Amino acid sequence: MASFADYRAYVGTRTGKFYKDTLFRGDHLIVGINCLEPGQRQPLHDHADADKVYVVMEGSGYFTLGDQANEADQGEVVWAPAGVPHGVENRHNERLVLLVAIAPPPGM
Repeated sequence: MASFADYRAYVGTRTGKFYKDTLFRGDHLIVGINCLEPGQRQPLHDHADADKVYVVMEGSGYFTLGDQANEADQGEVVWAPAGVPHGVENRHNERLVLLVAIAPPPGM
């Protein structure tokens, strides 16, 4: 298992839906990359028993967490505690790249 990775090797695009890829999956944590092209969104959803963290690596995203909504720019961190509905959309003209971590991983 590799312990070092360049997140840019995991960046991609998909027509019609945001792109995602997994960098690491362990027994207690999953880390991946989510890429949203202009106009794409991750619908509001929740993880009943898992916390989620987004790190904005490139671009800006409009995040909804429960009854709060806010723009987050490159370098900012957004977290959604277990059970809190959350989602993100790219309202800008450039790709949004997010490093995403969920603990524990889904299905555990």
